[in-house]
Amino acid sequence: MRIPRIYTGQELRGNTRIALEPRPSAHIARALRMREGDKLTLFNGEGGEYLAAIAAIDKKKVVVTTGAHQARELESGLHIHLGIAVSRGDRMDWMVQKATELGVGALTPLFTERTEVKLTGERAAKKIHHWQQIAISACEQCGRNRVPSIDALQDIGDWLASTVAERKFVLHHRADSIGGAGDKPASIALLVGPEGGLSDQEISAAEQAGFQSLHLGPRVLRTETAPLAAIAILQAHWGDMQLPVVLSP
Repeated sequence: MRIPRIYTGQELRGNTRIALEPRPSAHIARALRMREGDKLTLFNGEGGEYLAAIAAIDKKKVVVTTGAHQARELESGLHIHLGIAVSRGDRMDWMVQKATELGVGALTPLFTERTEVKLTGERAAKKIHHWQQIAISACEQCGRNRVPSIDALQDIGDWLASTVAERKFVLHHRADSIGGAGDKPASIALLVGPEGGLSDQEISAAEQAGFQSLHLGPRVLRTETAPLAAIAILQAHWGDMQLPVVLSP
């Protein structure tokens, strides 16, 4: 049986007894139906993980005893910062989950000219918290011990002006050529627009900010497909996603 991986926001040390927060406690007790003595793996996003055992459990609180720290990391050597226009419905949730699985290091939700979603104040803060929880759950599932940051909502112009990376790409199907050549970078910023795409003015502003136009081929991809395809290609080209064998023609 696979040992569940559980995130906690607490400081972790080896051979320590700690009470988990309500969210992971409820998941362990109610969803997983674990019992006293069962094993789990704990991580807090600061690197590495701890094998732990349940010392006490009820429906509201789970107490665990940690073992030794294990310096296990699955992070890519390529840090990808995804700036993506906020999309409607559950598309953004799905995007955060899959981008986390593909190894993105940071994600900034953006307002663009054609963004149809309106989020402000408390509602915006709740959305950011919700997306951060999705990223945490994705890390629990995929084995990552470092949780990607979900930044506050920004206007695209502010993000373009403040984002720093060795290589920068703006994804749009009107690009004249496929980018990606050059020496291996340590960091990449990737800009992706909303359902209606980025405006000509936004693409121009991105290029003036040092972003290279990038397209992925002849087909027009949906807003939830395009960034994931681009991330996978970048990880295969410069990151840690490699084919195990050379495929025969």
